[in-house]
Amino acid sequence: MPVLTLTERNRFLEEPGVLMRIGVARDDGSPLVTPIWFLYEKDAIYFTPRAQSDWFRSLRRDTRICLCIDEHALPYRKVVVEGNAELLHDLGEDDEWRDLYRKIAGRYVPQDAAEAYVRNTIDQERALFRVVLERSTTRTWRMPLDGEPETGIWHERYYAPGTHYADLSQ
Repeated sequence: MPVLTLTERNRFLEEPGVLMRIGVARDDGSPLVTPIWFLYEKDAIYFTPRAQSDWFRSLRRDTRICLCIDEHALPYRKVVVEGNAELLHDLGEDDEWRDLYRKIAGRYVPQDAAEAYVRNTIDQERALFRVVLERSTTRTWRMPLDGEPETGIWHERYYAPGTHYADLSQ
């Protein structure tokens, strides 16, 4: 199963427009997954919930998270991070990190639109979290590239004995 090199992983996480899905546990223990914008910088993933978001309430209670960052086109790169979200700035501290918010918005919309977005939502309080990859469990994956064995598409445990790919991978 091909994994991304550290350089490949970092380049992928820095690509503009790629969404992240954040998974948290609600108060009743049920899962909540939300697609959001993020920024990868200094081996950490930064993201920002609005004050009224359900997943923000969940993170206040339990900082354990799962992040899934993937793409819909070949080679289907994926980065999955399990760890703890660290609250860097709470509600009401937006002015202290507004430039980082601009950088996040600028990854998803053109710079002039990002500035307008920040200006138009400046009265919506947000918090700022980060997940440091070095302190988290991070898994990566991608489809095999030209010249790599096609049996690398899945982890070996998925090849049931006697199946086509199990036979090819021996």
